[in-house]
Amino acid sequence: MNYNLLLNILKAEVLPTVGSLEAGAIALAAAYASETLGGRFDSISIIVNAKVNTDGAAAVIPGTKETSLEIAAVLGAIKRQPEKQLSILASITTEELDQGKEFLKQKDVTISIDDSKKGLWIEAYLRFGQEECHVIIKDTHANVVSITKNGQFVFKQDASGDTEKDRTVFQGDEIRIAEMISIVEKMPWYEMEFLLDGVEMNCFAAEIGIAQKMGLGIGAFFHSLIAEGVLSDDIVNYAKMLTAAAADARMSGENIKIMSCAGSGNHGITAILPVYAIGKKMGVSKERLARAIAISLGITIYIKVRIEHLPALCGCAMAAAAGASAAITWLMNGDSTMIAKSMKNVIGNLAGMLGDDGKAEWGINLSIAAAVAVESSLMAQHHIVVPIHGGIADDTIEQTIKNFGK
Repeated sequence: MNYNLLLNILKAEVLPTVGSLEAGAIALAAAYASETLGGRFDSISIIVNAKVNTDGAAAVIPGTKETSLEIAAVLGAIKRQPEKQLSILASITTEELDQGKEFLKQKDVTISIDDSKKGLWIEAYLRFGQEECHVIIKDTHANVVSITKNGQFVFKQDASGDTEKDRTVFQGDEIRIAEMISIVEKMPWYEMEFLLDGVEMNCFAAEIGIAQKMGLGIGAFFHSLIAEGVLSDDIVNYAKMLTAAAADARMSGENIKIMSCAGSGNHGITAILPVYAIGKKMGVSKERLARAIAISLGITIYIKVRIEHLPALCGCAMAAAAGASAAITWLMNGDSTMIAKSMKNVIGNLAGMLGDDGKAEWGINLSIAAAVAVESSLMAQHHIVVPIHGGIADDTIEQTIKNFGK
């Protein structure tokens, strides 16, 4: 693995988004189809696999109080701006929302589930009279693999795009975590400076989440306990507060951008904010923080690729927390053994945390994940690690991750 490959993966997998990525991807598919038909359509049919439906069905569309995937598809078709990619549902106007609701009442809009499709799968069929456009998004949320109009290809790529080809390097046993960290350490830091945009974006979401007590108000709750002196203003509680507050903001339904990772806003929050929290408390430079964030995001993607065939798993509680813990250990000058131990501690603690990625209670779950990320790092630096008893934990961190994915 070279640094250009890792950089390409980071640039493809670390993306700004508003609201649920599943809803955004469905809206994106509909937008491409609508644009192809010149904005004219009188029916919409969406086909997704079960995981997309489960993860996206309960998420609030930004700027509205709507939660259905049907309205996401309609608004994407009305918005008709595929160049906005996964932020296409940002800034939905009142007029567009009213138009979408009226379309749902008057026209045919369906969401169907195809259980045979694995990974991520979205098809959008838009029809206008005798004309039809068919769009397929596969593997990653913005990876359009084909667009056909009236049975003729308008666009077609290999079934797996460049992003998918790049990320497959994490599926084998050739890449080691220590190697990835070494690459980040040697990479020109200006190449990863863009990752600090994610820090700024997710910190802003946390600030808004606290100030406006968004979602379940978990971040605001921790903030008040710290202000009252009930909790100390230490690295664990600071990381918990920021992470929970950003998750609250994300799930509130407001137009707040989140820097996502590996197809999840919650991954991006968990991989970035605990690392930033420790970096801020330590007073590290922008360069060192950017390298730590790169480590966290890279490991998050590595783990997600290796476990994403598990249909019920939301990896933000484990994959991103493991990445964050590794990066925190690195920030605190821990060696490769300590880094591996910190990740094993996270996996041992959080392996049982399952759930959908689109539920409001993830503010609670991510605060737990943030605390475990920090505490697992501190334990590893004092040579405390979950024991090997024939379960998930194994001799190497790579084998431990493989065991978890079985």
